[in-house]
Amino acid sequence: MALSGWVPIRRPGRSRSSSRIRRGRRSSSSSAARIRDALGDRALAIEHVGSTSVPGLPAKPIIDIDVSVVDPRAESTYVPGLEAVGFRLRVREPGWHEHRLLVVDDPRVNVHVFGPDSAELVRHRMLRDWLIQHPDDRDRYAAVKRAIAAETVNVRAYSEAKNEIIDDIYRRAFSARG
Repeated sequence: MALSGWVPIRRPGRSRSSSRIRRGRRSSSSSAARIRDALGDRALAIEHVGSTSVPGLPAKPIIDIDVSVVDPRAESTYVPGLEAVGFRLRVREPGWHEHRLLVVDDPRVNVHVFGPDSAELVRHRMLRDWLIQHPDDRDRYAAVKRAIAAETVNVRAYSEAKNEIIDDIYRRAFSARG
């Protein structure tokens, strides 16, 4: 069973096409440009992260982009600019790295806003880069994602069920970095 509201990771009898992966990459580039145009130098960094940033990894049709700003609490410095180009503020998590989440629907993009010193920015890039550089771990993660998606209909349960393999990959990545 596919996750409610999600496109199935793999349809029976069909494999994920490389053209769909390429379209996701083009969409992330245009979304990043849209964010850069809206924020200018208020965006200290803009990074495509998450499953759509890893070639060959099954992914929901949702692009995740990390944006770092000087102070995520100072929403007036970046939220109006993003709202002007169609993003909507959906989540404020002051207790978790001052995270803010803004979304837009066409294409579906989640913009995760953090301060420049947030460990989450490093973790997201580290996971992406590790999976790109280590196809064995990418394939292992893909298999787990498929299995969980086949059994889980709740988005939160799906995300939580991936924690074990993600934590294992982080251990390997951090160990390799010394």
